[in-house]
Parts: sequence; structure tokens; C-alpha cells
Amino acid sequence: MDRNLPIGFFAALAAALVGSAWQLISRHGVTTTLGPLDIALLRYGIPALLLCPFLFGQAPSSPKAPRMALVLLVLGGGLPFGLLVLAGAQWAPASHMGVFLAGSLPLFTAIGARIHKGEKVQGLRLIGLCCIALGMALFAVASFRPGSLSWQGDLLFLAAAMLWAVYSLAFGHCGLTPWQGAAFVNGWSTLLLLPLLWFTGMPRLLGAPWPDVALQAVGQGVVAGTLGLVIYAVAISHLGAARASLSAAAVPVLTTLGAAFFMGEPITVAVVLALALVVPGIVLASGAIRRDARLRLR
Repeated sequence: MDRNLPIGFFAALAAALVGSAWQLISRHGVTTTLGPLDIALLRYGIPALLLCPFLFGQAPSSPKAPRMALVLLVLGGGLPFGLLVLAGAQWAPASHMGVFLAGSLPLFTAIGARIHKGEKVQGLRLIGLCCIALGMALFAVASFRPGSLSWQGDLLFLAAAMLWAVYSLAFGHCGLTPWQGAAFVNGWSTLLLLPLLWFTGMPRLLGAPWPDVALQAVGQGVVAGTLGLVIYAVAISHLGAARASLSAAAVPVLTTLGAAFFMGEPITVAVVLALALVVPGIVLASGAIRRDARLRLR
């Protein structure tokens, strides 16, 4: 077995834990005392300060880092992605975030690989993508309630997943290390955020309870913003974008259980049905089973 595989799989598991924790913390933050821009400032500002030595360690304009790949990195893994998720979390429960955000990632990754590399999706991967699409469709229909705005959050989660798939594919072409990539994404996201804060006025951070600010600072800035990007980039480096997306299989389950335990969100029949289709769909869509079978035949 390739010695890089254990490192990649461990990084993918850690990324799943970080991703689920980030979803729960984000939902908590935007439904209590803070707004999306406040959380985004912590999410990107703190890592930008912590990782600035890596940002200046390699010039972003070097031949190893094509300009378009760097732009896609910031769009896919930076501020636009974060604001979409945080805005969606204001309307939709955390369980919706787990299903739509993590579940749709393999779909958009497969579409991106098809457009960019001409990769065909067939066999078990195609079955997996169909299971994901069916699970999300049934969940959307079963969760719809007249007067509810959760569908708006669901659409924003889908848009965010599309951007994250762009980030996954772009990282393989940027020529940066995981630490340099995280520094670049967070640094430029902070610069893009500052003009928005200028127009929106005084941040709520200044008047919010300090426990809420501390929770978001650690969860968003240190765990998700710093470790999360690096860990997922390590998974991509050792497994590739398709295999790394396998980590998304655990996120919907972890987020749903965490939301039920910490936030009192009910685990409905619709959620269970969606997980029963989406989670196996993610595993099949990743292509890991097919690849492992080929390795054994060799």
C-alpha cells in the first residue's frame, strides 16, 4: 500500500471532524449574538495573522502558483464560501447544512473533474451520485414547510459546496504547500472583508458576550480557519480531490448527531432517510471502492 494513503486517510478523517464542528459552531454563532460578517472576521482574520509568515515565505506570483488557480482558491475556500455558509446557517438547521453542504460536494467535484479533465463518471460512482441527488431531493421535499425560510439556506449551502469543489480542484494546480495555501486564502479573504465591514458599521463583536466571542475565535479562527484548511489540503495532496471528498461521508452524520445533542434539533424521519441515501452515495461516488478493488487485483 502506498505509504501516503494512511496519512491522507487520517487527514480526511480529521477534516470531517473539523468540518462538522465548524458547521455546529457556525449555526450557534449566527443564531445567538453574532452575525455572518462578525464570524467571518474571526474565521479569516485570526488565521491570516497566525499564518502570515507562510504567506510571505513564497511569492504568490511564482511560476508554481498560476494566477487563475490562486483566484479560484480564494473564491472556493475563502470569503465567498464562508459568507454563503454563514448566511445559510441563519435560515436552515445544522442538519440541513450537513446534508446539503457535505452531501453535494462529490456531485460538484465530479462535475468539475468532468469539465476540467474530461473524467467520465460511470459504474459505482454514477450510482453513488444518483443516491446523493435522490437523498437531497427527498430531504428538500420532506423538510419544506409553508412560511419556512430553510429552503433559502439550503440553496446557499449548495452554492457553497460548488465553491468548495472549485477550491479542491484548484489546490492541485496552485503549487503551494498546505500551510502556504491556507495563509494565502485567509490573508486575501481578510483583505476582501475589510471594505465590507467599513460599509456595515460597528461589528457586533464589540458588544457580544465574551464566551460567545471566545468560542467563535477558537472554533472559527484556530480550528476551522487554520487547521481545517491545512488538514484538508494535506488530504488532497495525498489522496487527490476525489478521494479527499470521501471525508464528507462522515460530516452529515456527525453534524446531525451534534446538533441533536448540543442544540436540541430533532432527528426527523426525513433526516434519517436522507442520511441513508447520501452517506453511502458519498462513499460510492468517491471512487475509493473501485480503486481499492483494482489494487487488490494487482
